[in-house]
Amino acid sequence: MIQLCMLDEIAEGRAKGFDIGNKSLFAVRKDDQLHVYYNCCPHLGTPLEWLEDEFLDPDGVFIQCATHGALFNVEDGLCVHGPCKGKSLRPIPFETGNGMLMVDEALIQSLGRI
Repeated sequence: MIQLCMLDEIAEGRAKGFDIGNKSLFAVRKDDQLHVYYNCCPHLGTPLEWLEDEFLDPDGVFIQCATHGALFNVEDGLCVHGPCKGKSLRPIPFETGNGMLMVDEALIQSLGRI
């Protein structure tokens, strides 16, 4: 398992990005639930954020792609607005333990490259 961060490093209504080799992930905390996704827009395959750890729209309601403004539900990654409407972000299974957020190293290595 790869340790991404301490759980308390991701505040409610905020997101945090992680680079693992040439792979990029991000985690979002909403309603005290964590969601982890591959940082790759299903429209163009680009990273979602425009600034470090800036994955959410201005209201903090949706994940937003900085390239073309697509909006995704935090809870399931489904695109609800934009050119990739109906497609979804790729969720990443994760574990928590000892106050840490962790992902499976083999799974991360199997992801495509951005």
